Amino acid sequence: MALKDQISEHITPALHKAGYFLEDVNLVSPGQHRIVTVIVDGESALNLDQVTVASKLVSELLDEATFMGETPFTLEVTSPGIDRALTLPRHFAKNVDRLLKVTKSDGVVITGRILSNTDSDVTLSVTEKKDVKEVVISLGDIKRAQVEIEFNRKEGDK
Repeated sequence: MALKDQISEHITPALHKAGYFLEDVNLVSPGQHRIVTVIVDGESALNLDQVTVASKLVSELLDEATFMGETPFTLEVTSPGIDRALTLPRHFAKNVDRLLKVTKSDGVVITGRILSNTDSDVTLSVTEKKDVKEVVISLGDIKRAQVEIEFNRKEGDK
């Protein structure tokens, strides 16, 4: 089993128990050293204290793990950035009311505000020529979905 998979399998139960989700593990090996980056998320955006708790938890687990071998490593624990692709139903639920740019498998691009989602689709409020309509997109039809950054949105804007 690859080291990335061993790390994921080893830390996932403890992260879940603490209320976090493991999003990804990245490994880089420059020279005789490893950099292990663990990306964690929660039901809501993580603050610095929560990332610190997750970091301590992962650090303790990896320090004890025999599969890490003798190669020294640096651990980085972070939360996903705003530019990450939304892929799971919980990603969409966490971003309700945010502007989303969806590229469908057929190449069609739709931008709209997330109204709701289920385990199989996401509903967007899309404005076209001053007309507002609801568009339901199956998660299986999404090639890429990413939150659009809004700098000028005022409270209450839809």
